[in-house]
Amino acid sequence: MGKGGRAETQSRQPVIGKPSRRIKDEGAWVSPYNPLDPKAPELPSKGQIKAVIPKECFERSALHSMYFVFRDSAMAAALVYGTSQVLSTDVPSDLLSVDALKWFLGWNFYAFWQGTILTGHWVLAHECGHGAFSSSQTFNDIMGYIMHQALLVPYFAWQYTHAKHHRRTNNLVDGESHVPSTGAENGLGPNNERQSFYAVWHEAMGDGAFAVWQIFTHLVLGWPLYLMGLASTGRLANDGSFLEDGEFIDHFRPGSKMFPSKLRAKILMSTLGVIATLGLLLKLSFDYGFLTVFLWYGAPYMWTNSWLVLYTWLQHNDPSVPQYGADQWTWVKGALSTIDRPYGIFDFFHHKIGSTHVAHHLFHEMPFYRADEATAAIKAYLEPMGLYNYDPTPWYKAMWRIAKTCHYVEGIEGIQYQQSLEDVPRTSELKAKKA
Repeated sequence: MGKGGRAETQSRQPVIGKPSRRIKDEGAWVSPYNPLDPKAPELPSKGQIKAVIPKECFERSALHSMYFVFRDSAMAAALVYGTSQVLSTDVPSDLLSVDALKWFLGWNFYAFWQGTILTGHWVLAHECGHGAFSSSQTFNDIMGYIMHQALLVPYFAWQYTHAKHHRRTNNLVDGESHVPSTGAENGLGPNNERQSFYAVWHEAMGDGAFAVWQIFTHLVLGWPLYLMGLASTGRLANDGSFLEDGEFIDHFRPGSKMFPSKLRAKILMSTLGVIATLGLLLKLSFDYGFLTVFLWYGAPYMWTNSWLVLYTWLQHNDPSVPQYGADQWTWVKGALSTIDRPYGIFDFFHHKIGSTHVAHHLFHEMPFYRADEATAAIKAYLEPMGLYNYDPTPWYKAMWRIAKTCHYVEGIEGIQYQQSLEDVPRTSELKAKKA
């Protein structure tokens, strides 16, 4: 939905550079780079960073990339076969029986791990969109289209918006995907009074319940809402103009203001691909039953969506990492605001997209199987200067912290830090002060 950025700039002047109180939370990771510090280091150029990375890290191999497509597909097929041998799609007659419990746990096990495996295909298609899959963009687009459309992703539409996400990382005005909302957009008044929307919901729900709601809306509802243009999109149309209040930019209409007119044919092709996949799923549902299709495809699909949103959410948000208005943003500042995190066993399935994300944002054309080597070189260069973000916090703990601390920014100008609604006075406290 349109974020009303122009009105926000006029009606509420942001407090520039106010750090979040949550930076001081005991035991919490803090980004080593603080642009407000007078002693903050001068940022290197993209060319200077690239110079420290071995040249072979940029060599792309279609054969090497296809190996991972076959590897991930073999794992998915093996899980389908194994599950088909031990589970039925028929609901047990006695829902309180041990068999029903096994059925429920078995299908949830399948859904989680199949969704985890299919996230690997998602990442490979994402590589295609970036041109990192092979040296042929035609081949990249064919493979990316097949893999993404099978997962109901409008390939060409998302390719364009994701490229913008890379071009404008942590840009509060012209960014794309997970662009923080302002306090006013979340229902805070000029004096931090809770007037509507999230600000009121947070007070009614309480801190913990609101954090759970944040996780649910991000991981379950976030991806489809984003594709439909109802959440997490940018503030500007493709021509650079601010969106009007209530105006939305989606990934499906060829005439959406998200895209330049020259891409309309590709956007239409992506939308028709999604419709065709939905049509096939609908036919299979009529032929074999809606529950059957949901168990084999729908539930894993939801887990895949959760993983991809989780990565974008965690790699670009922390109360100690700055967000920049157009007057302060530069490409290097945005790219170096990215955070690497450890994902344990999931790095194997997801091609280390979360643990080498800094390298990916600096050089998206680099194939993922070279990112480890590139990350080591980047870390050796940037870390002594205090410019490399690595948060060792386990991802599930980091998710909980971000759900509790990263709710809004105070404005879209200057240097901003994410603020928490937990630090906003309750309505009763404000009334008590007035009394």
